[in-house]
Amino acid sequence: MKTNKIALVTGGSRGLGKDMAIALSSKGIDVILTYNTNKQEAENVIAEITWAGTKAVALQFDVSKPASFDSFLEQVKDVLKATWDTDKFDYLINNAGIGRSVSIADITEDTFDELMNVHFKGVYFLTQKSLPLMNDNGGVIFISSGSTRFNVPGYSAYASCKAAIEVFARYVAKEYGSRGIRANVLAPGAIETDFNGATIRNNPQTKSFITSQTALGRVGNADDIGSVVAFLCSGDAKWVNGQRIEVSGGIYL
Repeated sequence: MKTNKIALVTGGSRGLGKDMAIALSSKGIDVILTYNTNKQEAENVIAEITWAGTKAVALQFDVSKPASFDSFLEQVKDVLKATWDTDKFDYLINNAGIGRSVSIADITEDTFDELMNVHFKGVYFLTQKSLPLMNDNGGVIFISSGSTRFNVPGYSAYASCKAAIEVFARYVAKEYGSRGIRANVLAPGAIETDFNGATIRNNPQTKSFITSQTALGRVGNADDIGSVVAFLCSGDAKWVNGQRIEVSGGIYL
């Protein structure tokens, strides 16, 4: 019996990652999602996905700790065998992240290292270690940020890490293209989730300003992003490779 395609989504228990997992499952792609601290939220997502008829499993994972990646991927292999009777998955979605808004003048080395570990070092080495476990003709998606194109005060370190990931994605596309593995970047604009202390949701003036600067006249929602991830993990995107796709409603055009 042919197994569905399988996607590993980091940070899939809430926000954008949750919608990515649900959107993937709606396309018939099974999901392994990770959570850092909130197991209950992850289990709620799993219940929603499995109720709709797609397989899903949740695993605890901290992308800021590369020393744990080997043991985490051993868990992934165990889950692949137990749930799907296979040893490979098809898509890696590097979504897990944290938000920190700190000016250049005020950022500390500890905060910088925290951002670097989560958004660049962790993503780099998880991708490196995951690629041998991926089927040929799969794909890697890196979640970046609109702030690599336009400047948001306080985001210098965060955006710099995301810019590094955009370069890395092109290298993955180049070095793994012989296996048919595609690597693309999805860069969301301003999205109304609980990310970075729910900055947009909790600040009506900020939300109003962003709306005024966006061609489509609103801020983004989580479900504006998940559907694009699902597209990139489909055969319809088979010739999309090495690209940065901004999903921002046309902000700051």
